[in-house]
Amino acid sequence: MGSTEEDTTTSKPTSLYDAASSTEPLLFKPTTGSAYPSPPIEEPPQSGPSESDPTQSLQISFNYGPRPFKDLPFLILFLLFVLCTFAFGIFSIFHRNDNYSNVSAFTYDSNSTSCVQDTSFLSSQLWVSETSFFALSSSSLWTYLVWTLVITSVLSVPICLLLLLLLKHYTKQIVYVLLPFFIIMPVFFDVYWFVACTLSSSCSDAFPLVYRILVLIFILLIVGVIVWIIVANWHRIELTVRIIGVASDALSRNLGLFLVIPLLTVGLLAYYASIVVFLVFSRFNGKIVAKESNGEYTCVWKQDSWVPAYFTLAILTMLWSLTSMVEAQVYVTSGTIAQWYFSKDDTKPHRSIRRSLRNAFGPSSGTICLSGLLVFVVRVVRAAVDSAREEDVPGIVNLVLRCCVNALMSAIDFLNKFTINFAAITGEAYCTSARMTYELLRRNLLSAVFVETVSTRLLAGVIFVLSSVYAIAVCAILKGVSDLGVNMYTVAALAWVLLILVLGFFVHVLDNVIDTVYICYAIDKDRGEVYKHEVHDVYFQLPISRNSRSSYPSRTLDV
Repeated sequence: MGSTEEDTTTSKPTSLYDAASSTEPLLFKPTTGSAYPSPPIEEPPQSGPSESDPTQSLQISFNYGPRPFKDLPFLILFLLFVLCTFAFGIFSIFHRNDNYSNVSAFTYDSNSTSCVQDTSFLSSQLWVSETSFFALSSSSLWTYLVWTLVITSVLSVPICLLLLLLLKHYTKQIVYVLLPFFIIMPVFFDVYWFVACTLSSSCSDAFPLVYRILVLIFILLIVGVIVWIIVANWHRIELTVRIIGVASDALSRNLGLFLVIPLLTVGLLAYYASIVVFLVFSRFNGKIVAKESNGEYTCVWKQDSWVPAYFTLAILTMLWSLTSMVEAQVYVTSGTIAQWYFSKDDTKPHRSIRRSLRNAFGPSSGTICLSGLLVFVVRVVRAAVDSAREEDVPGIVNLVLRCCVNALMSAIDFLNKFTINFAAITGEAYCTSARMTYELLRRNLLSAVFVETVSTRLLAGVIFVLSSVYAIAVCAILKGVSDLGVNMYTVAALAWVLLILVLGFFVHVLDNVIDTVYICYAIDKDRGEVYKHEVHDVYFQLPISRNSRSSYPSRTLDV
């Protein structure tokens, strides 16, 4: 079956490269395998058509064939960061000084002009620490908290699958039923907190009436903003509902992503754990020395000079690894969904996830590292700009610099939006994918900066309502089976945070599916073909320009 599948997929006329023209640039229009006849070419074949010719069209589909390695310098640079982090981390473990935690047990000896250890203080501190930990472990609050979080983690899996099933078949009903709760839930919690805090003597003493009223009004103003957002985007809600339904259907046909994507996250956490261990042991590299102050000597810990530099290296490696892993998850999701999209039948292609993983951590690993590096740099620069804005430094030069930096960061975000999605489909390098994505969308009169933000906001509201209902249920159960008192609100709040994080991860994957289907639709439109009729029935209604409300069709959409 494996060989049969590879033979059938590579022989499709929708492949990215022809056997006779695999060395030609991707923007050059192939002479065979076209979906429609090619226009006559006046120039000699060896010169090739001009890239600026608007009559050209890209013959793009999922590249099932072998892919060459792209953006290798950035992969090598990333591996160099990782190897240095692990090499110095292992060195820090074997070079550690176990006396780091016992600095207070050392006293200065004037005879030897050095610090010597006093063992009586160490034993008493160890006994106090063990006693405190035992008391914490035996508390009822800790027991109920652990069990609540464990049960929430287990229940989050069927909740995600059930939500996906409901969004696939009953998208319109789910959205319109939960839409009023986007307003009811915040108002309910706001009023409930105000009344409960007023009736509680300890809370009312901590928050005077004026502060409680200010908090109440502030939350109501936020709710007013939510109402305004819903009203302002009402003309897009029905179209957004259909987009969510199409994406949910695509994701439901590739349920293996719900196993692979979390496993990639678990792998990242294990990778992080090892670096955190290295950071902890790196602090043990140093020695206890005597320090003179006002004629008196005390014993202090002096770190080795390389430790601060290692902290910087390890933190940069962790941040780059985080953004690269996020881009790798987008790559795997896009590659898997694209294979389903470009399959002629409705069945899921064989080994689609395995092929996407092999491409992501193989030929396209350098592209993912480059994309992760750009995202990382954008986040760091924007954080620095926001920090400078909070300091409110006066001067026209500072204002101009901030505007220039924001414009540059926006341009990079614009460039990076669909680049990884396109690279997952074609296997091209980062810069080539960015340029070709822009040309593809521009040529087909589609917005290159289109993001269906309404779908993200609707899904965020849905998971907020579901998580809030779950937190209320947890609070009611804890009130009936435990005597935690006010602490039950803390346990319920932590359960709410855990569930909303899991559901937020589900929304993140669904957003990637929406972007991938959008790119696949643009490729279909560029080729003049229709692989998935249900997708074309929805995505053809997308606006040419998101700034023109009149570009939406005026007729009613049937879901």
